[in-house]
Amino acid sequence: MGAALARLRRGSGLPVAFGGLHGGNGRYRLSSLAGTATAALRGLDIHHGNGVGGKAVALRRPFTVTDYHSSVVISHEYDAVVATEGLRSVMAVPVVVRRRVRGVLYGALRTPVRLGDAPLSAAMDAARELEEALLLQDEAARLLAAARRPAADPARWEEVREAHGELWTLAHRIADPLLRQEMLTACGRLAAASPDRAAPSGEAPALPGPRETPTLAPREVDVLVCVAAGAANAEAAERLGLRPETVKSYLRSAMRKLGTHSRMQAVIAARRAGLLP
Repeated sequence: MGAALARLRRGSGLPVAFGGLHGGNGRYRLSSLAGTATAALRGLDIHHGNGVGGKAVALRRPFTVTDYHSSVVISHEYDAVVATEGLRSVMAVPVVVRRRVRGVLYGALRTPVRLGDAPLSAAMDAARELEEALLLQDEAARLLAAARRPAADPARWEEVREAHGELWTLAHRIADPLLRQEMLTACGRLAAASPDRAAPSGEAPALPGPRETPTLAPREVDVLVCVAAGAANAEAAERLGLRPETVKSYLRSAMRKLGTHSRMQAVIAARRAGLLP
């Protein structure tokens, strides 16, 4: 939310921005403020259909007023709070994720000026940025839930490994450091629980002892996660935002540390070392 408000202010030129997410029962609680002079708006519950934001939510599209206090197209439940902050021109943009309104962003001026297409476009860009972040968090929550389910049946480990790969890749796209760390911790738990650690097969490479477990660089693990999912070097490069030659270099380095001579041997060795599930 903070990043979305910063982008809205930067792109629109509006000095004041604020917003909040859905809090249940048709309410959206204003939790983040930028450029405000008071804390009057913080914690305010915006109800579906009420005021500028509530109307934007009800219409599921951006909505603006040139002069909040004299507008006849909105309800006026929040006049006292808006007056305390001294706001006049106000725009609101709903944040819609998978066809559900998850939040609302506002931009405002302290003078009654008609807000044109440029600030509206900037506000919509900020809303889309927030929509993508929320979508990523939803997907992260789904994968975390899948990762926490026990997989006693060996046949289910392929599903767990697929979830691990998606979760690891997604973690690197999450801006929230706490959520990102939670996802990476879940990846580590999955890797440590891998059934391949307990029962070596005849075709497996020789593995180092417990004290010799190799330490791979984060990018080397990234590449092995992609390889484990069946990705070729070019596909891994696209996923990771690297050049294919760079992926090949990381893969060679990982294989050397693991003492293996093929991509699949490297994946098996990484699993037994607790680096992959």
